[in-house]
Amino acid sequence: MFRLAKRLFLFFAVNLLVIITLSFTLNILGIRPYLEARGINYVSLMIFCLVWGMGGAFISLALSRIMAKWMMGVSLIDPNTSNPELSWLVNTVHKLAVSAGLGKMPEVGIYDSPEINAFATGPTRNRALVAVSAGLLEHMDKDQIEGVLAHEVAHVANGDMVTMTLLQGIINAIVMFLARVIAYFLVSRRSSDDDSPGMRYLVTFVLEIFLSFLGMLVVAAFSRYREYRADAGGAALAGRGKMISALRALLKTVRYADLTGKESMASFKISSGPKFMRLFSTHPPLEDRIARLERGL
Repeated sequence: MFRLAKRLFLFFAVNLLVIITLSFTLNILGIRPYLEARGINYVSLMIFCLVWGMGGAFISLALSRIMAKWMMGVSLIDPNTSNPELSWLVNTVHKLAVSAGLGKMPEVGIYDSPEINAFATGPTRNRALVAVSAGLLEHMDKDQIEGVLAHEVAHVANGDMVTMTLLQGIINAIVMFLARVIAYFLVSRRSSDDDSPGMRYLVTFVLEIFLSFLGMLVVAAFSRYREYRADAGGAALAGRGKMISALRALLKTVRYADLTGKESMASFKISSGPKFMRLFSTHPPLEDRIARLERGL
């Protein structure tokens, strides 16, 4: 209960920080309201949407390592730890990072969760965090863990955090821009000045939901492409056999979760279920990922 309350508090605190920062930025830039007596000021609207769409995404990216530590309860592992298992974990990440050509070693952390999971985050290649769950260490052998770590290091080396943030920011800005322009032409020119603002805000809100829904498809599709690239990168760093073994271990646990209903065993946001729902998944089906690696792709 305390952990949930902490996460909610941090979520609202960060969003408040984002709103204050972006509002302050718009004031500094001198951006005036984009609706004028003669219509839309497209330059003001474009800057407004870029600041809110891109700004929010990049502030979240800048805070990603800190938020992961706070919200996920990630504990950083001291590279000089005397614990042999944790020492192996850090050394493996650093070895893979050197092979991937990273200029600075990622921080390595662990968090207490039964989920079989791992993730990489951070604002740049040289300020990254690679974290694994206690469940992953418990259910995988060292070769499989190395395959997972190689996949995450490949994400860092490929700059996936920045790339996905940039894409999400662009999508956010486009959604905001189109929703406001379409709402203006649908409502403002068909209503009296006294009645149109409230209706325009409502139509804008509905359009943002609909356009964001379409934007999610684009972001998810690109994310699946980056996952395939990270699999290939992981195979190059740790060896194709270790990467395939790691994915097969994940497939086994996901199938076990499907049979037993134990959600704690679900991992890596694996896409499953109806094909339509897979369009919204950020990760491709494990069977497809394994098949691509076996074909040498």
